[in-house]
Amino acid sequence: MFRIFSPKNLMFALLVMCMAMAIATPSIAQIRISVGFGPPPLPVYEQPLCPGDGYLWTPGYWAWDGDFDDYYWVPGTWVLAPEIGFLWTPPYWGWDNGAYLFYDGYWGPTIGFYGGIDYGFGYFGTGFYGGRWEGGHFFYNRGVMNVNATEIHNVYNERVEHNVYNHVAYNGGPGGISARATPQEEAAAHERHIGRVAAQNQQIDAARGNPELRASANHGKPPVAATPRAGEFKGKGVVTAKEAGGEYHPPANRGAAAGGEHAMSGGPVHPKDLPPIERVHPNTGNAKADQKYQQQQEKLAAKQESERQKLQQKQDKEHQQLAKQNADASRNQQVEQRHQQQTQQMQQRHTQQQQNLQQKYSPPPARGGGRK
Repeated sequence: MFRIFSPKNLMFALLVMCMAMAIATPSIAQIRISVGFGPPPLPVYEQPLCPGDGYLWTPGYWAWDGDFDDYYWVPGTWVLAPEIGFLWTPPYWGWDNGAYLFYDGYWGPTIGFYGGIDYGFGYFGTGFYGGRWEGGHFFYNRGVMNVNATEIHNVYNERVEHNVYNHVAYNGGPGGISARATPQEEAAAHERHIGRVAAQNQQIDAARGNPELRASANHGKPPVAATPRAGEFKGKGVVTAKEAGGEYHPPANRGAAAGGEHAMSGGPVHPKDLPPIERVHPNTGNAKADQKYQQQQEKLAAKQESERQKLQQKQDKEHQQLAKQNADASRNQQVEQRHQQQTQQMQQRHTQQQQNLQQKYSPPPARGGGRK
């Protein structure tokens, strides 16, 4: 799909593209969280009806909340694609050297590696069979996706032979999926891509704030397994899990098991360890547009710098308290691991904010044909 830009916007569009590549690509490769015990099996649930043309399915998954030393379920949901031609590569957990590591999902033109995890609904371990882009529209495969063909006409029906052998939610390690990334999947991770969009972050925030979605409360059978739209956990179309995907027996001491929440090798532990906030100075020849973008960028950078300082001050106070208490090495390690998670979650949030700002000022893509 070609994008058509006016000469006035061409230079700015190229600049935004470079910025997106510079910011988004590293965020995909980095490991966000590491936990000492694995996530529960994926629950069994039905896919809610697609709410409208242009929405793509993002499967549910288990995320980790370090504040409660517990996994929580992020319900699957339908999300508008951030760009024409982009598909969602789901996140996944992978075993490495005694810990379970979390790898973020991303939007891009090609489906990448998602651990060989069978999320269902077109995501059967490799690739995606739920639909495809044609002529600026997404065509849904009704053999896989729950779509109302009387309302959405860009559909086709292609049967996919698929047998569910297990509901394992992680790659590698004891009992994990043994799949490895193909060269094509590895190449997909290096293409231009975008991290989670605002709607997906909204889904995560709502899930994390719901105690019923914690694995310790639902034992692998979340009361909200999937939603028609992000952030809407009540009402018509919300799906409850039919059953847990298998038995789940977490350690009695939760996150403290097997070393607890492990520090990520080479990752920032405190806000002071983060690189300076980058600022780009566009020069497109449109002084008014450049000035407006610059003002918004400076405003966002100041807000993010303030959040860094506040978190650093909070962590410094906790260091002082540990010193007064003569805390042992184990306690100090637990606090540092929690600090690392706080810092990296903030960094992830800031990266998403920067991407949202870039998308806001990026020239819109040319769409071929009208929506059906």
